[in-house]
Amino acid sequence: MNVMTAPDVWADQTRELTVADMENMPDDEFRYELDDGVLIVSPAPSPLHQRVVHRLGLVLEAACPPEYEVLPGVGVNINRFQHRVPDVAVVRADSTDTVFMERPPVLAVEVASPRTRLYDRNRKKDVYEQFGIVSYWIVEPDRDKPKLIVFELRDGRYQEVARVAGDEAFRAELPFPVTITPSALVRADR
Repeated sequence: MNVMTAPDVWADQTRELTVADMENMPDDEFRYELDDGVLIVSPAPSPLHQRVVHRLGLVLEAACPPEYEVLPGVGVNINRFQHRVPDVAVVRADSTDTVFMERPPVLAVEVASPRTRLYDRNRKKDVYEQFGIVSYWIVEPDRDKPKLIVFELRDGRYQEVARVAGDEAFRAELPFPVTITPSALVRADR
């Protein structure tokens, strides 16, 4: 595998990037995604973001049946020009034999930050909906009033099925039974 450097990627600004280019991105602290062939580079996440991803992964893993697997930050090829990296994904256990996922996860979770909140609620939601990801969750990790917003595919369109905040619990049925409490994801104490 040849590692592509940023100058290599951006040298020809007229060329749309493809998912094949993603296999050659540097293995560094940045997150690389594609949106219609345009490279999106995100900085390393904050400690609060990482806490939420870690704790959510632990809760999901504890409830996860053997036919699924919980993966943080897994690359998902949606089409030739769309590559996404959900903060947490639940995938079928038999679908992890490629460099990047090529089948829709059964759950994609984004932990929103102030700079990504609108993007997560709009563009990413549209892309995940079109790809057929059955459940899409957005966690807003506000220290005082964290939120979880849950969307599920119904007749090919996302419907908001839950919105909980603070100490309110969400009892998911999809992709498997699990209870999530937003405040437990952000607390500094265990």
